[in-house]
Amino acid sequence: MLYLELAQLYEKLEGTSKRLEKTEILQEFLKKLKHEKNKEVVYLLQGRVFPDYDERVIGISTQLAIKALSKATGVSSSEIVKKWKTGGDLGLVAEEIMKKKKQSALFLKKLMIGNVFGNLKKLPELVGKGAVDKKLGLISELFTSASPLETRYIMRTIIGDLRIGVGSGTLRDAIVWACFGKEDKEAYSFVQGAYDRSTDFALIFESACKGKKSLEHIELVPGQPVKVMLAQKVSSIAEGFETVGKPAAFEFKYDGFRLLITKNKNDIKLFTRRLENVTKQFPDVVKYVKENIRGENFIVDSEAAGFDPKTKKYRPFQEISQRIRRKYDIEKLERELPVEINVFDLIYYNGKNLIKEEFEKRRKLLEKIIKVEKWKIRLAKQIITSDEKEAERFYKMAVAEGEEGIMIKNLKAPYKPGARVGYMVKMKPTANEFDLVIVKAGYGTGKRGGWLSSYTVACEKNGKLAEIGKVSTGLKEKTELGVSFEQLSKLLKPLIIGERGREVSVKPKIIVTVTYQNIQRSPTYESGFALRFPRFTALRPDKTEIASLGDIETEYKRQQR
Repeated sequence: MLYLELAQLYEKLEGTSKRLEKTEILQEFLKKLKHEKNKEVVYLLQGRVFPDYDERVIGISTQLAIKALSKATGVSSSEIVKKWKTGGDLGLVAEEIMKKKKQSALFLKKLMIGNVFGNLKKLPELVGKGAVDKKLGLISELFTSASPLETRYIMRTIIGDLRIGVGSGTLRDAIVWACFGKEDKEAYSFVQGAYDRSTDFALIFESACKGKKSLEHIELVPGQPVKVMLAQKVSSIAEGFETVGKPAAFEFKYDGFRLLITKNKNDIKLFTRRLENVTKQFPDVVKYVKENIRGENFIVDSEAAGFDPKTKKYRPFQEISQRIRRKYDIEKLERELPVEINVFDLIYYNGKNLIKEEFEKRRKLLEKIIKVEKWKIRLAKQIITSDEKEAERFYKMAVAEGEEGIMIKNLKAPYKPGARVGYMVKMKPTANEFDLVIVKAGYGTGKRGGWLSSYTVACEKNGKLAEIGKVSTGLKEKTELGVSFEQLSKLLKPLIIGERGREVSVKPKIIVTVTYQNIQRSPTYESGFALRFPRFTALRPDKTEIASLGDIETEYKRQQR
């Protein structure tokens, strides 16, 4: 298949903000792709070349991409940067430059999708001496063979800024429409369930082409992460019982980060809820698992909570989150920021998929295979009750002990990977806060000069992002006092994809928790709302989901009562 066909698809998708139109466009392309041998092209529909569970990314900096474009076109890097700063979209800049190319050796042969996919897959594998030059060669080779339109999307793909608005839900629906028809309601759950178990859209599409039975045969694989089950929010014990039924399991909600533990024979791997492999960052947890969880192979769901090694007091998530990202000084952090694993679910054990088993049965099996060792690994503290007063006392005990709140769970429920269904809910002390993603940032002045010190945050709206306000308070001047402007600037600067004056646009990768006083209607932001007195409270490297516009609207209506 010609890469031009994919580029034209991208252009159509970019041309509409309507999800149904995007789904229709995608399904027509997927119908053609059904007859192609290589189904991995599906990854490119989301700007990837590997499955979602694979931590490898294309990972090309804008500087290297600009250098490759310069090599392919003869236009100086400084001229490219100048155009980029004016327009803000490096893909469109590349397209414009290619239209006025200086070299005559372009377009000697048609660019095939296989060529693009092959070159892109090689990029993450190139490390060590000479790697930069080899990457430069692979990228400029693609630019040299590309038409202007193809150049736009090759550039956007390699820098991770595709801009076509295709989320997982849209791609899932397009696969259903292409393989089963949009009226087949049952097919949606088959495709979604298979994705939640495998997090691999190429495998899903290939299986869907063969039918529903093939999708059913996609199983959990120890060593490969799955999307964790998520909880809805409730504001009272009564609402919790109403959602999950009576009796219910009540468990402490720990102030830590979600950790999926997998073991396949002697191979133990640890994943965050974002499917990031953090095994190397937590050698202590690997040791605890080896010594305290009995089984040949399993997938365990847990929460890792940090504590002070001297006082044995639990520490807030924000203090231990640095262990997730850190690639060096592992042993030092292990001593200074130890974690305790709170295990609460088991979804695969010794060759058996347990996600359809009732929660109370999964919990009983957990109790048999976990050897509790204080400050290392334990079962989540739990009671089972139908009594609101007893549940309320348990909730107050959790808060008094410094935990975030409680989880309330349906005893008969299966485990639904990736879903936020009414099988479990969470209850926390009332706090006006949302998890949002940073999409823009502004350079500071005075003592904050050189730092990005104000941040435009966005919520999710129909698979895209909608801005909802600017945050500039809550961070520290000095790193030793907490998350600082300098620390956040270091995270954001490699993600810059455009500049306009003192403001930069960044890839939407950094999720933060923002508190606020109330929500107001606002024509200033695309969401239609603005947060009043927003304040940064935490970096959330463990999260992939952000608040939706629906969440914002729900809270806005609630505060109007």
